[in-house]
Amino acid sequence: MEQRQPVRIRTISEFHRLRGLPKPEHPLISVIDYASVNRPANIDEVSWIFDFYQVSLKRGIDGKFKYGQQEYDFDFDEGVMFFIAPNQVFSITIDSHSATKRSGWMLLIHPDFFWNTSLAKNIRQYEFFDYSVNEALFLSNKEEKTLNGIIENIRQEYHSNIDKFSKQIIISHIEALLNYSERFYNRQFITREKASHQILERLENLLTDYFNNDDLTSKGLPTVQYIADTLNVSPKYLSSLLKVLTGQSTQQHIHEKLIEKAKEKLSTTNLSVSEIAYALGFEHSQSFSKLFKTKTSLSPLEFRQSFN
Repeated sequence: MEQRQPVRIRTISEFHRLRGLPKPEHPLISVIDYASVNRPANIDEVSWIFDFYQVSLKRGIDGKFKYGQQEYDFDFDEGVMFFIAPNQVFSITIDSHSATKRSGWMLLIHPDFFWNTSLAKNIRQYEFFDYSVNEALFLSNKEEKTLNGIIENIRQEYHSNIDKFSKQIIISHIEALLNYSERFYNRQFITREKASHQILERLENLLTDYFNNDDLTSKGLPTVQYIADTLNVSPKYLSSLLKVLTGQSTQQHIHEKLIEKAKEKLSTTNLSVSEIAYALGFEHSQSFSKLFKTKTSLSPLEFRQSFN
């Protein structure tokens, strides 16, 4: 089947019009009742790109969601949040046979709304907007109630008479929404142990296989991007997950496995430090020796001598 170009929606007003909604009260920000959104007839056939941010909390959705290069099923009665930044490609395939009642909200924010505010620079620090492959945020009833309260504050503020305080008050509410979302994502890394631990196990196996390969001299050291791509997650998602579960970044895990392999070679072979460095993918033995001493407080030779 011929692959179509993604459909770009440039303004919030355009989104309202295409989804059968009244004209937004503010051109740069809108809170929408998810149940009132009309699904376009071609929703299963196209990908979408927005020129604005979308933060949404949805219930009663059945189908598939593709974000970046990863596709996953959803069939959720519980509250589920999605975060989409401008210029990110996504698609949704809905189960047309589902009779589940939809509910929830969608917060749309054009980047121009952040002009001259703290979020103009800071919003991309929230890593859930940067995941080329991400996991939806699953909320408890208590968490959902907290976020619903913030959304209602935003809705009331831009529905009321706009004055010189309105924008900063709304920005403060958006920051609170994002900060709570970050906290809940952090909690999810811990509570969804099965999926998280499967990634840890796959990471361990991947690094073990990589450093046991005799082809390190040509491949070089594994990069964070390579590890993330192989595990089908984004680099930022992987580092966030590992930081929560282990306290270490992806790079630190790579170095830990590297040092473990270096210790094995230093203690069980007669290879020179330069030969070991080369075998482990280093172009220069000085770089290997410096990293080894940083991690162990001993030079490679001092470590080897400790076995004699």
